Amino acid sequence: MTSDGLGLDTEVISALETADVRFPTSAQLDGSDAMNPEPDYSAAYVVLRTSSGGVGYGLAFTVGRGNDVQVAAIEALAPLVVGLPVAEVLGDLGAFSRRLTGDSQLRWLGPHKGVIHMAAGAVVNAMWDLYGRRAGKPVWQLLSDLTPRQLVDLVDFRYLSDALTADEALDILERAREGRGARRDELLRNGYPAYTTTPGWLGYSDDKLVTLAREAVADGFHHIKLKVGADRDADVWRMRIAREAVGPDVRIAVDANQAWGVQEAIDWMRLLAPYDPYWIEEPTSPDDVLGHAAIRQGVAPVRVATGEHTHNAVMFKQLLQAGAIDILQLDATRVAGVTENVAILLLAAKFGIPVCPHAGGVGLCEMVQHLAMFDYVAVSASTQDRVVEYVDHLHEHFVDPATIARGRYIAPRLPGLSAQLKPASVEAYRFPDGPRWADTDPAAIP
Repeated sequence: MTSDGLGLDTEVISALETADVRFPTSAQLDGSDAMNPEPDYSAAYVVLRTSSGGVGYGLAFTVGRGNDVQVAAIEALAPLVVGLPVAEVLGDLGAFSRRLTGDSQLRWLGPHKGVIHMAAGAVVNAMWDLYGRRAGKPVWQLLSDLTPRQLVDLVDFRYLSDALTADEALDILERAREGRGARRDELLRNGYPAYTTTPGWLGYSDDKLVTLAREAVADGFHHIKLKVGADRDADVWRMRIAREAVGPDVRIAVDANQAWGVQEAIDWMRLLAPYDPYWIEEPTSPDDVLGHAAIRQGVAPVRVATGEHTHNAVMFKQLLQAGAIDILQLDATRVAGVTENVAILLLAAKFGIPVCPHAGGVGLCEMVQHLAMFDYVAVSASTQDRVVEYVDHLHEHFVDPATIARGRYIAPRLPGLSAQLKPASVEAYRFPDGPRWADTDPAAIP
């Protein structure tokens, strides 16, 4: 990529600002699951500023306590970012990503995992947001308009080439080049398929589950998801009433959020099998590649899905090489942002595994839709068995909120990555001194 025509030759990154923003979703048990019973959806929020007034926004998602640690990790990256020429960064975003993830001292905290890697992702995403704003394009379109060679140059193949070489990636992208325009037009007309987790939070009552499941189908969703993993009998009952509510033709996925051991996952899923679960998500530790492979064999034909806690492209590579998953669920903020996710999309295309991105969290729907739409236009060229998660919470706080119609994401048209929070929301929900939190008894915070 070059900066020709963007007028960036004398511009530098002048500031990297962060904020600890938390929303009290635990009050209604929105987001509750077997491992996170009372989450407060939170964002370690990033604002990049340039010397000529340019701006880019990003965030790392957490579920409450520890969001301050994530903010501190982002702040630790500031010396690697502030002062860089914007033209140099936007001219080689692959090198910029490697600069953040490969620092000789900070990488000791990872490498390529944990809060420091997520911090890099937040900053990288903010830089892509800046790039999209400067180019006047939403990031899905910005990526889709890059040449195959420019896309390949984003990827660090050092640890991936035993599974995917640069030449193979280039071939995947060249094959998908034909038809890009038609797919872009189709996307703008009809959007991208979505599924919803809104009915299925573990803390919801049976009546609320049934009502929301029926509403989801009426709203055009053909795929919903339920949280499971805390109580076998309760899960069987909830799966039964959900199936009765939506009928036989709607896909119901289930998500254990890492609650089980390997054999426990197999045994538990056999109890749910009569109600035709479409996939089991995060059945065990996200780091257990061989465990996922064993579960996949033990629960077939139910599919195995994972990815929201898969911390880098190397782990995805191993899951694919081991035949451990049927569905790859990349996340916009778990890995090092857009740039690493390009590599993950290419790995999925090489192995023929559909990508169904995770989006259960503040800002994740907004950002990850860009990755799925880019995948459709320029990588996989398909939406077959591909859906993006949709959670109907907190979109009102974003300047460019994710929009759903008839069970499909409407393609963003505003420039950038859709990650900008409204300034009033940042001020109101800033932790611990924002008005929403200032009068809260610390003992009352889950």
